[in-house]
This record gives sequence, C-alpha cells and structure tokens, in this order.
Amino acid sequence: MNELIEIRDMCKIYNPGENEVRALDHVDLKIDKNEFVAIIGQSGSGKSTLMNMLGCLDVPTSGIYILNGQDVSNLTDDDLSDIRNREIGFIFQGFNLIAGLTALENVELPLIYRGVARKERLRLAQIALEKVGLKARIDHKPSEMSGGQQQRVAIARAIAQAPPVILADEPTGNLDSGSTQEIMEILKGLHAEGRTVILITHDNDIADRARRIIRIRDGKIVDDIINRQEIKCKTS
Repeated sequence: MNELIEIRDMCKIYNPGENEVRALDHVDLKIDKNEFVAIIGQSGSGKSTLMNMLGCLDVPTSGIYILNGQDVSNLTDDDLSDIRNREIGFIFQGFNLIAGLTALENVELPLIYRGVARKERLRLAQIALEKVGLKARIDHKPSEMSGGQQQRVAIARAIAQAPPVILADEPTGNLDSGSTQEIMEILKGLHAEGRTVILITHDNDIADRARRIIRIRDGKIVDDIINRQEIKCKTS
C-alpha cells in the first residue's frame, strides 16, 4: 500500500449557524508516499486550514483524516502531539529559531523533547545540518546567519529524526530569489531521498517546482493536476 494520507469529506466550520464560515467544504484528498505536492491558494482560500489539518494542528468539524494508516480525526491534543512528533517535520515562513541557541542547539531542541539520548541527538543534528550545507555554521547563532541560512537550520530541525512527511508552509516567503532557489533544491533533495513533501504556497512559481499541484478556493479543491512541466524538466 502506497497511500500515506487520505481525507474523506472533510469540513471545517467556524462560527456555526447563520454567519458560519466553511474554511473547508467537503474536501476529499489522497497523497501517496514519496509525492511532492504543492497546495496553492490565495489568502482566505482554505489552504492554511487544510495545512493545519494535514499537520494534526487542528481537528475537522466533520470528516475523516487517515495518516499512515491511522484515523487521527478525533484524537486528543496529547495524541495529536505524539503523531506530529513522530510523523511530521514542519517548516514555516518564520524560522522560529531560538535566538540564544546555536544552529546545532536549535536542531537538537525538539529531539530533547522527544527523549532522544544526548549522544544520538548530537549525531542526528550534525547529520541534518550537514545535509542542508551548514556543517561549518553549527556553532553560529541566528543573528550571525542570513535569512536563507536560518531557514536551512529550520529545515535541519524538521528532518533530524527523519519524519515521513515534510510540511512546508510558505518556506520561501521571507527569502530573496537566491535563497529561495537553495531552499527549493533542498526540498527536492528530500523528496528524492523518499520523503513526502507537501508545500503550502500562494506563489505559482513556487508551486511549479512540485510534481503535483492542488489548487484550493473557497474551501474546495478546484484543481488537482500532475505537473508535466516539472516532470519534463526532471527527465530532459
């Protein structure tokens, strides 16, 4: 079985009643293992709500979410936290690094919360930072790094314990074009290693880097296409 994510008839309703807002409106979605998917939509389209559902940061009003064979639709907050720690690596537009910690310490921090032994978390953090090209910057603090380097630290933090899903929410939103290219190449490399990468964006140029593009509008999926242009570039 190659299916990693299945959403069935999912709704997310805010302010139920006369003035209700359907942030997600009967959404169905399947994502297989080792896909590179971009979910694109403008502000208010529902893409951020869908990201929260996919990342187990929120639960639907109705519908079913199956992640890696487990129904996570109605789990408790503690259970959802365990799922996030085990299954999902998050990359956000804001780097969310701790200013007083080095790159290495920032990557180690979530491993401490997961109970990873000191020697092992040091090894995992070093490997992750080397993978994103920051081997020489492990002792630098965020203020001593560029925006692109800080985002690479955030990516290293997300991938240190090899979660099967990488969920990237506008990961290049605060970066210049050069850093954007670097980050997208890292995400493509993670996909090539076998990770499932889900990229949330409002930018068509960024979405075009993915192999599958899902467009959301008014809480509904309105397009779900294989990006033939991206595949052609890969194989040419």
